[in-house]
Order: sequence, then structure tokens, then C-alpha cells
Amino acid sequence: MKVFAAAFGTETNTFSAWPTGRRDFEEAGVSRGQARLDPDRMESMVLGRFEDLARADGYAFSEGLLAFAHPSGPTLQSVYESYRDEILAMLTSEGPFDIVLLLLHGAMVSTECDDCEGDLIRRIRAVVGPQAAIGAELDPHCHLTPMMVENADALVLMKEYPHDDFIPAADALYDICARKARGEVKPASAVFDCRMVGFYPTTAEPMAGLLRQMREAERRPGVLSVSFAHGFPWGDTPETGSKVLVIADDDPALAKEVAQEIGLAIYDRRDALLPRYPDIETALDIAARCDGLCVLADTADNPGGGAPSDNTSLLRAMLDRDLDNAAIGPIWDPIAAGVCAGAGVGARFALRLGGKSGPTSADPLDLLATVKAIAPNHAQTGLGGSSDPLGLTVWVQVGRGVDVVISSIRTQGFHADLFTGLGIDLTGRRTVGVKSSHHFHTGFAPIADQIVSVATPGAIGMDFASLAYRRKRDGDFHPRVADPLNRDLNRDAKPHTPSN
Repeated sequence: MKVFAAAFGTETNTFSAWPTGRRDFEEAGVSRGQARLDPDRMESMVLGRFEDLARADGYAFSEGLLAFAHPSGPTLQSVYESYRDEILAMLTSEGPFDIVLLLLHGAMVSTECDDCEGDLIRRIRAVVGPQAAIGAELDPHCHLTPMMVENADALVLMKEYPHDDFIPAADALYDICARKARGEVKPASAVFDCRMVGFYPTTAEPMAGLLRQMREAERRPGVLSVSFAHGFPWGDTPETGSKVLVIADDDPALAKEVAQEIGLAIYDRRDALLPRYPDIETALDIAARCDGLCVLADTADNPGGGAPSDNTSLLRAMLDRDLDNAAIGPIWDPIAAGVCAGAGVGARFALRLGGKSGPTSADPLDLLATVKAIAPNHAQTGLGGSSDPLGLTVWVQVGRGVDVVISSIRTQGFHADLFTGLGIDLTGRRTVGVKSSHHFHTGFAPIADQIVSVATPGAIGMDFASLAYRRKRDGDFHPRVADPLNRDLNRDAKPHTPSN
């Protein structure tokens, strides 16, 4: 058996004006057959896992492209095609392959293609033929498209949000594809469209219980995999939305039955699953009453969803309240980071911070800042113990005692070492703001006395009913429509409008 693996993708916010170009992929790191040289990167960990599993089975293994960019606007078509064709060329020149394993995102959109992953998998199928097993691991914030499902033998999604289970998902994908290649199973997939657009952290109910239900369904005879595609609300494509994917062994009817069962269980909890977050002022009131550390999530300026991460609204409100013993980060401002690094530790000067990227960035803040620390190549702990680079990063102190982390690489806050790695002691802190929607939970929950997700202004607000979709195929989705599947569970329900 010959196995090929590659990793390629990004999460595309189609409402973002900034295109994703080659530099964005190169900033995150592009490699070819060298994932082991960057063992702390999530994508490298997955490719390394594929290699370990293949070699343990005695199979030949070839590693191709690894190219992932931070979320932003649509990828330039020429950049997408260049990386896509590189994968296809290696499959052609080094094939034939019995198994093709891919780590993709599932919400990559280029300037001329709404479904980059579907296009890639379809072209791979044309190269490797109908007998080869093709599988892809996807982020749950994907657009689950017919082209992906029809051309792959198996699509396995990470179940957790935060996505700490990328290695178990890789194991499950490999198992299905290897068994298919050996003739032991015949994967049959079915998709149930929940007709929902939403946001589904799995660390709390009701999503935690639904996740348990999915895992129980996977233990049924004949069921190979159950996945929930949360969807990526800020990617406007024909297939945007929440869907359930089930893979069964040579039994399409079973796959369809289980997909509908899980899909309706999710749908029936649709109102309870809607995010209902306080605005900034209410969140700060909650933090003031907290007896200990309160972590505030700046959800709408999360760069993990394609936002700029330079919105100053939460920081401004913290300063207006004259807070001390507080911290916030990471604010993405390479210009400010460079100025602070040039000034040096101990320098105190007038600094203009944030508000540079566009209307969703709010206004910049003019601050008297003291440079407390400079890290030329700062990094924080990422998902699943991976390492997440922030580049040149500085710690400045502003106001009466607010410590601010300013980074030159746009990334969300994952872990407390975002702060502590610069020397910011979080012991005894009262308020810490983190630019993230939910991935911060793994790293901050162990030290927080309270966590509050805040309805901040920004590029990825959660008023799903009013998102300006133009390409989405079906406009009758929850919460825009109370009961799009006509389940009659709550005829009086009205579309939910968040406070911001």
C-alpha cells in the first residue's frame, strides 16, 4: 500500500475586504515533506500522525504540501491554484497511491471558487481513480458541500470546540480509509441539513450533551463516523450552514437514518443553542462583581474567524472605568509593536494603538504607554498543545494599570502563556480580556473564576439573522426563520437578535 498526505487550507471570511495571498500562507509556514521539522504545529502533528499510522501498518508514505494561512478574506485564485496544482502534480508523478489523506479546513473560498476543498478533492479523484481511498479531516467550522462528500470516501470532522481533538479525528479518518483500501468496509455517507446558522461551543450544555449523543451513535453496529459541521457563518457560500454527516459501512439507509436523528436532535435545541452574550458594559459589571479572575472574551474581533484583532472597544471601556490589575490581548498592530520595540523597555511615550484595519476596527486609541517587555519571537500554547506564533510581541502598560499585549502576527488568544510568557503575572488579577470566540477556553478555564463571552462590536458579530448573505442557497434558516423545518415545536418563537 502507498499512502499520500497533505495539508492545505484557510478559513475564509467572505465579508472581509482583505484577500489571502501567498504571503499569508508563508507567514504561517509552508513546507514540503518536512512536517517533522516543525513538530509543535497542529498541521504538522496531524501529518506526522498519518505517517506513524501508515508506517505501523507497513505502508509506504509520501508527504506533500503543508500550507495553512490564518483566517482572512478570499484567497487569490492564482495562489489557490498554484498550491492545488502542486498537490496534484505530486500525486501524478509519485503515484499510483492507494490512500490519500488530507488535512483541510472546509471553509476555504477563493476569488473564483466557493468550494476550494470540493474542487481539490474532485481533481484528486480524477488523478487517483475510483479504487483509491480518499479521506479528509475537516474543521467543524466548514461548509459541508456535495462535491466534498461525493468525491471523498470519508470526511471526518473534529468534534470538539475548542478543537483539541484533531489527533483522534486523524486516527478515525485513517482507520476508515485504510479499511476501505483493504476491502474491509465500504463507506457510505449521508448528510442532514439542519437549516441552521449558529455558533456551538461544546464545553457547555446543550451542545455537550449532543456531542455525547453523537459519540454513542458511533458505537452502533455499522456506523463508522458521526460528524457535526457547525458551519462558518461568516463565509457566504451556497452551502453555508449547519449539517450532520454520517458514514456507515455499505448501508446508505443507516447513514441517512442516523444523520436525520442527530440532525433533528440539534435542530430541536436550536433556540437554546443561540449565543446570548452581554454587551461590554454589562460584562464589565459582571467582572466587577466577580470574586476572583474574570476572563472576558472579545468574540467579534476574533482573528480566528477572520477579524482584524485591532478593535479597541473593549480596551477603551476598561480604561474609561479606570481599571487596574487588568490585562488584554493580543491586539494586532505590527506598527505599534515595532515602535515599542524600537523605543526599548522602560520607554514611556504617546502611542496610537489599534483601529487601523477598517470600519470594524473602531477608532484608534491614543495612549501614554510604558514598554514593559519585548519578545522578538513570542509564542503561546495553541490547540492540543501545539505552538502558536505571535511574532514580534510587546507588553505595554497603559492607564492606571492595564497591561496590553501587542502582536505582529494576527492570531487569537489561546492560552494564559500569551501573557505569562512576557512576564505578566496573572495571579490576583481581576479582569483579563482575550481576543477569541471560544478557543481560549482550554487555556484559560483552569485559572478563571468566571468566563464571560462578550457581544463586542467587530467583524464576526453573532446576529446571524441579519448577515448579508448573497450566495447562500437557502435564505429560510434559523434564526432568520423560527422553524424552517416546520417541526411545530415553537410556533411563537421569533428570530433572535443579540444585544449588539
